[in-house]
Amino acid sequence: MPNDRLKSYLHLHLIVFIWGFTAVLGALISIDALPLVWYRMLLASGFVWMYIYWKKFDLRVSRRTLIGFVLAGIVIAVHWLTFFMAIKVSNVSITLAMMSTGALFAAIIEPFYYKRAIIWYEIVLGLLVMIGLFIIFRVEGDYTFGIILALISAFLSALFSMINGKFAQVHRPSVISFYELLSGFLFLTLFLIVTGGFDVAFFQLSSSDWIYMLILASVCTGYAFIASVHVMKFLTPYTVMLTINLEPVYGILLAFFVFGEQEKMSSEFYLGALLILSTVLANGILKNLKKIKSSSRS
Repeated sequence: MPNDRLKSYLHLHLIVFIWGFTAVLGALISIDALPLVWYRMLLASGFVWMYIYWKKFDLRVSRRTLIGFVLAGIVIAVHWLTFFMAIKVSNVSITLAMMSTGALFAAIIEPFYYKRAIIWYEIVLGLLVMIGLFIIFRVEGDYTFGIILALISAFLSALFSMINGKFAQVHRPSVISFYELLSGFLFLTLFLIVTGGFDVAFFQLSSSDWIYMLILASVCTGYAFIASVHVMKFLTPYTVMLTINLEPVYGILLAFFVFGEQEKMSSEFYLGALLILSTVLANGILKNLKKIKSSSRS
């Protein structure tokens, strides 16, 4: 079991690196966020279905479980939508810096989701994160809308991690992924039908967009989605969210390499981002120390 945890932890880092590249792909793809997510979920659900068909996995689940998958699929669809919208209206660096608040949101949600007491230092660390956010808001006022969208996305990411943390213990990762991706796709399809979002331009993608989209749907979604659910069998939702906070580090470095000066931000921005990331890491260290003390007493 410890060996499984180590492998899962290393695997998770690879997944997080891939997710960091996802933000870069989102900036490279020229279409708007809504069709981008629609195509992503359509293609990814197809890739996952082919994997399930190849492995001959049983897709039958109870009605209650199916409802849970559908709700989770809607959450992840809106999470991706706000994520890519944030990239489109701001940039990769701003969006990924805000996504590092995901672990803090997980710490806030966990007491209610798992019915445990609120820990005092999480409140203190939450205040420090707010200071970091204030610094970024103050110096990057032109990106306010993008910052707000990214914060919403970070909250939904934490909520999704809580939901899938329970599903991963009893269901195959590929089955979970298929139903959630398909549910998200159907939800967005219904939304587009109601709002009249489908037109000729919606289905006209450039060759470069198709290439980036296929990479996004297969490697960054199909593979990473199944793999991330799989590692949840051996890692806690909080550990997953904590590791995901390295996504801004990987993503910002990749974005600077790909886009150059376009992604260069002010020194105050990096100060605020560093404060947020350091606070989240401190939260993880304190939680780990608490677990060690609890286990030594028992």
